[in-house]
Amino acid sequence: MRTRVVDGVDTLKALAHPLRITALAELRRTGPSTASELARALGESSGSLSYHLRQLERYGFVTDDVARDARERRWRATAQLTELPASLSNTAEGRAAMAVVRGVQQEHLAHQLAALDTVKSDEHPDLGHSDYLLRLDDDQLTELVGRLSEVVHEYLDHRGERLVALHVLALPGAP
Repeated sequence: MRTRVVDGVDTLKALAHPLRITALAELRRTGPSTASELARALGESSGSLSYHLRQLERYGFVTDDVARDARERRWRATAQLTELPASLSNTAEGRAAMAVVRGVQQEHLAHQLAALDTVKSDEHPDLGHSDYLLRLDDDQLTELVGRLSEVVHEYLDHRGERLVALHVLALPGAP
């Protein structure tokens, strides 16, 4: 499975914990790991990580790694991407859970933007950021987001030398 579409508020609430989101991102970034390995990488206790990994497993975000050693449990992400439909924000519970997810995303984005300052533009001229302000109707926005998603999916199986965080955000324009 390449993309996990979160299909309900209960599943969103299970994901909406900063350590769970970060652990899932780390598994996607580095590949299968034990709870102890993840704990060291994230500066957390292995007991805490084990609990959160079991919660992610319960809702289908992680699973046992098939090639695991019989002595220790290795976890892997079940999908490379997570999609959170806007409809998840239709309830107070959904809005609260999405606020947690957005908070973690903001932290990750801040770290990634700070890392951009360390990159020499002459060595990696295509790294950077752009912003666009478009006037679209609902159908056009749906089409644009779908097309961008298709392009990203075309690159999922590439194994280039550079790990790149690509953020695609469709946000309301300033009033």
